[in-house]
Amino acid sequence: MPLLDIAGLHVDFPSHQGVLQAVDDLSLRLEPGEVLGIVGESGSGKSVSMMALMGLIPFPGRVHAQHLRFGGQDILAASESTRRSIVGKDIAMIFQDPMTSLNPCFTVEFQITETLRLHKGLTRKQARMRACELLEQVGIADPAKRLGAYPHQLSGGMSQRVMIAMAIACQPKLLIADEPTTALDVTVQAQILDLLATLQKEHGMAMVLISHNMGVVGEVAQRVAVMYAGQMVELQSAQHIFDAPQHPYTQALLQAMPERSAGEARLHTIAGMVPGMLDRPPGCLFAPRCSRAQPACTTPVPIRSALHLQVRCHFSGETFEPSTP
Repeated sequence: MPLLDIAGLHVDFPSHQGVLQAVDDLSLRLEPGEVLGIVGESGSGKSVSMMALMGLIPFPGRVHAQHLRFGGQDILAASESTRRSIVGKDIAMIFQDPMTSLNPCFTVEFQITETLRLHKGLTRKQARMRACELLEQVGIADPAKRLGAYPHQLSGGMSQRVMIAMAIACQPKLLIADEPTTALDVTVQAQILDLLATLQKEHGMAMVLISHNMGVVGEVAQRVAVMYAGQMVELQSAQHIFDAPQHPYTQALLQAMPERSAGEARLHTIAGMVPGMLDRPPGCLFAPRCSRAQPACTTPVPIRSALHLQVRCHFSGETFEPSTP
């Protein structure tokens, strides 16, 4: 049984102009202990899909799916109390910006021990001892002193380490890391990624790593899902997605990596913009930006599935010339 089984997930945001499809028919599975990377441009639905899993989609957002199972239980259909017992304990999330994710009104000790006392039933003394252990585990020096600090007294890297300590406090089965290196300098980014990889192996937990950076995902993840305009356009192993990407969007993302443009006069770019609520094209959503688009790309695009591969493209794996205007 997969740890996480998402089928036909949709997240919509109604407005007076129409309905924004933030996530459009997402289906994926995650095995226990597996690391999945999710990549794509801003607005592609990476974070929103995981926020839907956590039950954090704000009004007037609407979430519906065929099923949203965690450990065999459909948490979308579960009661509020059941969902609360799972989220924060068995599923934990590290949010994008550590400087704004911590509550500025409470100390580090309160914010970590609150989780421990709620989900683990620890006494105040036990929770404090466990909080010290967690801060030491994530590499914070003098943890007993740091427990009394407020978020504004911490650096960005230290705030992120506190967020990680909070996330692993209850030894979750699934950790969602949403752009965990945002707003951190390069040296600290590497430290945080190494820490997450180490904790994932030590605890044997599954992890979803959301990132814009294909290189970062390639170092950590076993499989990679590529999202575009709310749809998953490709899913395969990290090794194969770098060696033999099937979707034109995945190929364009890899070509835009600076290390793949070494010696060239200019970096590769992807022309155009991600479609919004009012300009979603028929058929393939990437077609207006794709240099290899064909007339068939204006028709509905099926998900092609093979062994360890899913791709949403009429011409995946085929070599063909761009159509003549």
